[in-house]
Amino acid sequence: MKVRIKWLESVAFVGESESGHAMVMDGAPEGGGRNLGPRPMETVLLGTGGCTAYDVVYILKKGRAPVTDCVVEIAADRAEQDPKVFTRIHFHFIVTGKGLKREQVERAIHLSAEKYCSASIMLGKTAAITHDFEIKEAGN
Repeated sequence: MKVRIKWLESVAFVGESESGHAMVMDGAPEGGGRNLGPRPMETVLLGTGGCTAYDVVYILKKGRAPVTDCVVEIAADRAEQDPKVFTRIHFHFIVTGKGLKREQVERAIHLSAEKYCSASIMLGKTAAITHDFEIKEAGN
């Protein structure tokens, strides 16, 4: 995998992915930025959330579970001193479907956390990671 990061101005950068996508990252005004995009560490959490949500939906669909929506809310703490690595990350999954079984959702989250989501497994080297979930019944 390759990416390219290009300095735009001040502390703003554009990241270009090998798959042909681009994203602007910037700092807060108090750090010299203009708030043109997410902070680089926010993109780490966004990518991790995308990674685990992808896994959970894929696993549920592969198991023919009637999933219709998946939202992951992530709360994280960082170290006070540099390097300000993540020290605690909590994933809260809100999974919606018709007649979803608790065991199916729990298994999908566990498989993502323990086997498939390389991003969260990597972050688990510095952060205490926890998960919980709720299931919502899909409307008609």
